[in-house]
Amino acid sequence: MAEIIQRDGTWTFDGVTLRLVPGRDKGVSLLRKSLGELTLPLQALAGVAFEQGKKSGRLRLRLRDGADPLLQATAGKLADASDPYQLAVEPDRYGVAEYVVDELRNALLLEQVPAAGCDAYLLTGPSVPLQVSAGDATVSFDGETVRLEWNWKTEEAKAAAGTRTIALADVAAVEWQPAIGLENGYLRFTVRNAPTKAPPKYDPNSVELWGFKKDPLMALVAAAVQARLPHPARPTAQAPAPEQLTTTAAPTPAPAPASPAEDDHDALLRRLRELGELHRGGILTDEEFAAAKQAVLKRM
Repeated sequence: MAEIIQRDGTWTFDGVTLRLVPGRDKGVSLLRKSLGELTLPLQALAGVAFEQGKKSGRLRLRLRDGADPLLQATAGKLADASDPYQLAVEPDRYGVAEYVVDELRNALLLEQVPAAGCDAYLLTGPSVPLQVSAGDATVSFDGETVRLEWNWKTEEAKAAAGTRTIALADVAAVEWQPAIGLENGYLRFTVRNAPTKAPPKYDPNSVELWGFKKDPLMALVAAAVQARLPHPARPTAQAPAPEQLTTTAAPTPAPAPASPAEDDHDALLRRLRELGELHRGGILTDEEFAAAKQAVLKRM
């Protein structure tokens, strides 16, 4: 087991999972404290690095693209202080940090974890129900519905329609943007069949953020919603056009029913192909793939 304990937090690696626990130091970001303990499967990691400095160093994890809904929703815009996959290291612990890096790299090599992106989230994202107050609204999300309640700072034109409720099924995308310089940030929900080009200040599907302390917490809402949307690597099939639905096609004869033995054999072949895809995608280790493959072959 490899472990490093710092004021910012503790990283513990047992060979299979990496546990990240935020520290209790007052300098630990509000976002990191709110996220709480994170458990990362080795399959979610793409790499790790340690950067030394004169006064302090920094451990940085690199996750596989598409593994974490938080990183998907924030698109690399989290500040270093709010990034849960970084850890400040004191000079007297540089040796420990290098040991942790070596252990993680060796495990990634031995398990042959691919650096390629994932087609499914390997982390669950923030738990729900979730409620955050920042900028010009309070946003609540219970896993099925997003609720935006405006406050006294909301632009009158946006607040006039009252509290906004959006069903998750109507959300096509979610985006979080921090305030940078003189540019305000936002949390925006793209609603199906209701596109808008209005700036966040006037958009009833957006929360305007001004760069205050609680702004990063809106990223938690974005991540919780993102985790429940279709994975970007698996685009949803397009619905047939109306004319396709109404066109009457000539009836085709139904295929002859296959025998139970044929059905079973085809199902086993499909299972073998699925296992191969999971193995190539890095979801199954060599050992897990070999065991599952042998189990299927015994049934054929």
